Amino acid sequence: MAGRGWGSDQGEDAAIGVSERSLFATLPPASPRSPLPLVPSPGDQPFQADVSTPVPVAGAGAIVRLHRQFGRVSLPRLRHSVATAAGLELDRGIAFLLVPVCLAGGAVGYFSLAAEPDFAKPVAVVALAGFCALVSRPWQKTHLCFMAALLCALGFLAGKVETWRAGTQMLGSEISTQVTGRVVSLDQMESGRIRLTIDVTSTARPKLRYMPERVRLSARKIPAEITAGSLISGYAKLLPPTGPVRPNSYDFSFDSYFSGIGGSGFFLGNPRIVAADDDDMRLAARLSSAVENAREAIADHIRGSVGGAEGEIAAALIVGVRAGIPDEINEAMRRTGIYHIISISGLHMALVAGTIMGLLRGAFALFPDFSARRPVKKYAAAAALFSIAAYLIISGIVVAAERSFIMLAVMLVAVLFDRAALTMRNLAISAIAVIVVSPHEVVGPSFQMSFAATAALVGAYAGWSDYRAGKTRPPPPKRSLPGFLTRKFLLAMGGLAMTSIIAGSATALFAIWHFQRVSPLSLFANLAIMPIVSLVVMPFAVLSALAMPFGVDGPFLYVMGKGLTAMIALSAWISERSPIDAVGLISQQSVLLVAIALVIATMATTWLRLLALPFALAGLLTVSDTRTPDVLISEDARLVALPIGGGELAVSRARPNEFTVDNWKRALASETIVVPEVFDKGDGQFDIADSAELPPGAPFYCTAGVCLARHPSGAIIAHVEDRKDAWKACGFAELIVINDATAYDPCHDPLVLVITKRQLARKGSAAVFFDRRSAIMPATVSFAVNRPYRPWHTQRKFSREARGLPPYRKLEKQLASPVQ
Repeated sequence: MAGRGWGSDQGEDAAIGVSERSLFATLPPASPRSPLPLVPSPGDQPFQADVSTPVPVAGAGAIVRLHRQFGRVSLPRLRHSVATAAGLELDRGIAFLLVPVCLAGGAVGYFSLAAEPDFAKPVAVVALAGFCALVSRPWQKTHLCFMAALLCALGFLAGKVETWRAGTQMLGSEISTQVTGRVVSLDQMESGRIRLTIDVTSTARPKLRYMPERVRLSARKIPAEITAGSLISGYAKLLPPTGPVRPNSYDFSFDSYFSGIGGSGFFLGNPRIVAADDDDMRLAARLSSAVENAREAIADHIRGSVGGAEGEIAAALIVGVRAGIPDEINEAMRRTGIYHIISISGLHMALVAGTIMGLLRGAFALFPDFSARRPVKKYAAAAALFSIAAYLIISGIVVAAERSFIMLAVMLVAVLFDRAALTMRNLAISAIAVIVVSPHEVVGPSFQMSFAATAALVGAYAGWSDYRAGKTRPPPPKRSLPGFLTRKFLLAMGGLAMTSIIAGSATALFAIWHFQRVSPLSLFANLAIMPIVSLVVMPFAVLSALAMPFGVDGPFLYVMGKGLTAMIALSAWISERSPIDAVGLISQQSVLLVAIALVIATMATTWLRLLALPFALAGLLTVSDTRTPDVLISEDARLVALPIGGGELAVSRARPNEFTVDNWKRALASETIVVPEVFDKGDGQFDIADSAELPPGAPFYCTAGVCLARHPSGAIIAHVEDRKDAWKACGFAELIVINDATAYDPCHDPLVLVITKRQLARKGSAAVFFDRRSAIMPATVSFAVNRPYRPWHTQRKFSREARGLPPYRKLEKQLASPVQ
């Protein structure tokens, strides 16, 4: 009896699947007199992966046939095979799948421009491409080319429209002023400080002529009655948005511009509440404040119930409040490749939807008469759609969650209309929606890695389904309960391993390009931790959210907390045993080539997918086709760093900026920091005259206002705080960095590269490259920000440093002595 019951899955295993893509295939004509049969015999055609059959040919079989027929390949047959395969791809709908690819290409082209274009040019290109696409409809190939050009132009125009629509007014220079505004959100930081996002209503002492509309400020302590929607006031130090910490790295000004944040900083004291008439608040602001207050209340309740770091992570998973997670836990999850668990994204949305659908379908199964007469699957899908919409709102509608909601909502709507949910078409619809709404996301790591992983998984699933559809399998033997459970466990672990391998392979180069790090033990970490997250943490998070309005969520949060404790312990244990994850810089063209290969491999269904191989191979071969900077300089001219060999990075300050140094360490593949040695003037231990005796690879030695270091190539770098001391290094240094906005080039020597604080304020952080073979220009520099400025960089020209002015100092009142 037990064997019969637990072997009931044999019907499912014996069923033969049907590929959804085969529905788009052209049926072969019934007449045997067709002069050009769609299914050629092996003797007629060298390629047989382009046959018009309901089941596409596997890629491995296509390779074997290509090898067997290689000697008989001719150009006419090759052209015919390519044309036949391309026609079959079009019949299966690849043209629609390429729509988001073309839109994304246009958006990337816009954001990569060196100068901001006006509206007339992209509008004219769109109109011209649209007209050409319209008149070329009788010629299919020409029409497809013009349609691709039109979509690229539309993506370009979408980026321009979003930039114009954002129009964020950004602070140009550092200043202290009295800020009055309405609180948008509050975040409890891990350090104990509170970060507030404020819509500024006014400033005073001094009053800013170009006031940013929204700022983000931190405070040591705030009154307990301050909530979202409160009107507060306090004296604060405002700072303009910073640029990239090095050339070709993440641009924080870009992110601030499209997030509407015009400045950041901190309160010099504790802010206070200002009495105000709440009737002046707009309806949208009222709703936003209500949602934010509800999020904070839920987060406080979760922290109080779970406690510790587990409570912070639980609050991050349920309401998206993750500022309080300890830094060591964040770093451990990054090193092990499981940080995606913290960010509310497709995983969380899918787990929430899956839990709701599973619970409802299980409940409907208790009423067989009702389930037999009603479409309970659609009811469950509708409830899941409502649940993830509520989850999106309560999680703060961050960009990653918004994109994941669109992707999953498209799939659930497909279920409501009796369509397959997990298809490349639904992914394309999601991508189109995201690109139209937020084109700037295309150049960010979140969009690229999310869609790359999803496309790879959907493509692999479709290919596996096609392979299984062509196989007739006998029913499996009847199994006992232990055998049944063992088989299901092995299948689940195998599926999880393949998911991790496929998604990790698809996103590896994107992660290296953006973060210069990999997670060598990510597969092991995901196999160990994801079952805990999928089976314990997220299901009980959903149950606790459902039970919270009734006050009976305590047991569910307790179980969730225990699951999080296990997750933290495992990630810490694996992180301690993970090798160094910094891999340095890779070339941009390698990422582009791999992206093209990924598009071809996931979207093609015929032997044309083999065209992805040369692009992937070229991308892998050009990974190291980039030059590592010899020296990195921060945009405030306060920090200079250079690798000195042995995995060490020498810095010019004893207490450097931690975030900047961590980024530089990963970019330069360094493991440890070497702080400078400071010598008092005249102590006889080190003098500027001794610079010629510095060995190659020496760290910074500082004395008499000058810090000197020698690069392993032999070049000497000088970091000077005052322009009056810069001339001292002109006789022996190849690079002089002056932390003074009023400085000029004191050397007037083409063999000495001088970089001043004013240059860095205008052009951002810098990377210097030495060329000992060049006698004309031994050192060259690359800045992070190009001119003319794009809209998210225009504020740079208004800073005091960019205008060559010294730091602002208040004039002290001079007390006049009485006349005797």
